[in-house]
Amino acid sequence: MAKAKVAEVTVSLDAELVVEVMALAGVSSPQDAVEAVVRDYIARGHRTEARTGHRDLTPRETGNEPREQQG
Repeated sequence: MAKAKVAEVTVSLDAELVVEVMALAGVSSPQDAVEAVVRDYIARGHRTEARTGHRDLTPRETGNEPREQQG
């Protein structure tokens, strides 16, 4: 059986951030480090959904959006 082609995405990240993730993950490849973090984040979400039986479908606030001034 042939292996399916997986779509790939290229992302630019701050080098210091990637080096820190590489050290924490104990890997020598930036690609492997970022992939490990993404896979861990997804697995955590699945574990949370399994425990709560709830899936949050609302968009998450990233903190990068401009906030409306209140007052």
